Amino acid sequence: MMKISIITATRNSGATIQDTMRSILNQSYTDFEHIIIDGASTDNTMARVKELESLYDGKLKYISEPDKGLYDAMNKGLAMAQGDVVGLLNSDDIFSSPDVLEQIVANISDYDGVYGDVSYIRDNNMNNKVRYYSSRRFRAWKMIMGFMPAHPSFYCRREVYDKYGNYDIQMKIASDFELLLRFIYINRIRLKYVRKNFVTMRIGGLSTSGLKSHKQILKDHMMAYRKNRVNSNYLFESCRYGYKVAELTYYSIRKIMDKIASKIRMEKHGRQSVSEFIETWQG
Repeated sequence: MMKISIITATRNSGATIQDTMRSILNQSYTDFEHIIIDGASTDNTMARVKELESLYDGKLKYISEPDKGLYDAMNKGLAMAQGDVVGLLNSDDIFSSPDVLEQIVANISDYDGVYGDVSYIRDNNMNNKVRYYSSRRFRAWKMIMGFMPAHPSFYCRREVYDKYGNYDIQMKIASDFELLLRFIYINRIRLKYVRKNFVTMRIGGLSTSGLKSHKQILKDHMMAYRKNRVNSNYLFESCRYGYKVAELTYYSIRKIMDKIASKIRMEKHGRQSVSEFIETWQG
């Protein structure tokens, strides 16, 4: 069996932490440890954690103390991790299905790491998906334009962190990009893409909080390039935003088409997929 360490960094997440914990407890693959690093929460986060502790059968570890931010907390979790494979699940995110860990183990055997897709929801409504981020088209060379695999879906062998280092806490938002740049672009770890929605994320996290955060991400990316001596610039980075606009437009159109197809199914007999509807609509 391959043990998986799942690290959750949290602070004042009492409203969502149990959703995260239950999505881990519901996994079909059971050889895991869950490490919660709490940044001295002032709400009921730790009380909520302890309410579910007995369900883990000794697989839960946690600390609650001041830290230097999200990436410092992640590094603390990495120091505590004892699994063969390590990944992150934020305190307001959940696994998208019960077989995520099972699929990670099934696909990582000949690789250093795996990654998949993530989806975004709004207002805690699991059916209100506002974006689907697919890592299918990711390639290592695209990192010079700011692209990376969906970080919450990234799981790799613990030895990769031991060899190439942890998160740079000098970066405010995009230390995850710098770490993956170091792992994937510089050191070329062996990766496999798994075509699966790994994680469902709530809109409003550290890197999805508006224009100010995107400016800081851009600044952090430039710092990451300089640190790792990668030749890139603001012009290359701007290509990423054009791609995101196209992606969001496509997803919005798909949602509209879903609604139209759903309405037609109500008016006609049988169930019709979006692709079938499009074919019918095109004549």
